Amino acid sequence: MNRLVLIISVFAAIAGIVTVTTVVMVRDESVAAPQLSKEQRATREKFFGAPKDPAPIEKGQEMRPRW
Repeated sequence: MNRLVLIISVFAAIAGIVTVTTVVMVRDESVAAPQLSKEQRATREKFFGAPKDPAPIEKGQEMRPRW
């Protein structure tokens, strides 16, 4: 019984450490998003166009696709 409790405790500790490590790594990756320089932003806007708001929905126009 003592050995079983020890094995379960070790596995629980390993699972906890792995979980904490995964959360820390994922959080660091999302925060470290690099900012575009002015030159990169200008090139992106030239290629893709400046970000615009979508056109307003006209009266009677449907939002669902026509299949």
